[in-house]
Amino acid sequence: QVQLVESGGGLVQAGGSLRLSCAASGRTLSTYGMGWFRQAPGKEREFVAGIRRIIGSTYNGDSVKGRFTVSRDSAKNTVYLQMNSLKPDDTAVYYCAAADRGVEPTRVYEYLYWGQGTQVTVSS
Repeated sequence: QVQLVESGGGLVQAGGSLRLSCAASGRTLSTYGMGWFRQAPGKEREFVAGIRRIIGSTYNGDSVKGRFTVSRDSAKNTVYLQMNSLKPDDTAVYYCAAADRGVEPTRVYEYLYWGQGTQVTVSS
């Protein structure tokens, strides 16, 4: 089992940057596919970015391509989401999650473990 704890959320102005962290305990993160999702009020949870298990290559959702970057620090057992050029539409609760199967999981049901979420608010 994996426990995930997100941090780094906050209030930022449009055009600014934030880096979210997802620290894991219980298992080595590199054996899982890791994903970042977000959920705004009244909307479904949306895939943001992911990092493939073992090989560690990354892939992004269409709404954040070119602005968000996911990375992994195996020594710290932590995954990061660097968010640049933030927009008010990026305002949401951001979650990290771990999947133990699949090549490129992007759906909520593909992920087994979830963090509690961290709020990101982008002001205009």
